[in-house]
Amino acid sequence: MGKDLSKSVEDYLETILKIVQEKGYARVKDIAEQLDVKPASVTEMLNKLSTEGLINYEKYSGVTLTEEGREKAEEINKVHEMLKRLLLLIGVPEEIAEEDACRIEHVLHKETVLRILKLVEAIEGEGSFLETLRR
Repeated sequence: MGKDLSKSVEDYLETILKIVQEKGYARVKDIAEQLDVKPASVTEMLNKLSTEGLINYEKYSGVTLTEEGREKAEEINKVHEMLKRLLLLIGVPEEIAEEDACRIEHVLHKETVLRILKLVEAIEGEGSFLETLRR
């Protein structure tokens, strides 16, 4: 979503956001563990994200998101959570919903995402419809 960010960039931003929310900053090691990639790959991506103005990064110190980076990461995370909620609403088990939301979030057009968000909000706000769906 957004400014045509690659799937990889979106994954990094979303991961950094989650770690920063927990710890206040992210380290290369934390990001590498979360994404299951080598620290050298993380360092390479951090340099790219820093150049693009999405993160604050200096070697051997913690990583934080810039205002623009935080906004993009929060948008990506919102889409992810909304897709996961939709999948849970239709009865998909949580672990599968998490995996599928991760995959789907990177390929949907912004217009599609907005319409799914409206659908999820309508379903969640409509108790009787939700109960009918769960039967």
